[in-house]
Amino acid sequence: MKQSYVYIIKCSGGSYYTGVTSNLSSRLYKHNSGFYPDCCTFNKRPLELVIYCEFPDINIAVEKEKQIKKWSKIKKEALINGEFESLINLAKKRFHKGWILNRRIFVTSSVLAGGSCLYKIVC
Repeated sequence: MKQSYVYIIKCSGGSYYTGVTSNLSSRLYKHNSGFYPDCCTFNKRPLELVIYCEFPDINIAVEKEKQIKKWSKIKKEALINGEFESLINLAKKRFHKGWILNRRIFVTSSVLAGGSCLYKIVC
């Protein structure tokens, strides 16, 4: 089965974009060159790859991409910085009048079960 990647890029304004692809280098080139004018990253260039995770199955990659897209900026930064122990505590949902319910998203400490993450060092 073809390798798939979930990636997070940092946009020029400090926001993050999460995507999935089977060809990471081509996809990043297209993001940075403005190949897709309707893409939400078009006006947020230059872009910087901050983390990507490799998956052997596209279905798992798409599932993880959708999961990460729902995360807050703070939670994405914890993932980017390798602060895996913080992720469960950052998975909180607010209800009426400030009540907070912790949601257990991951059973193990492996954030992206089924894949492996590689980090780009940002200086």
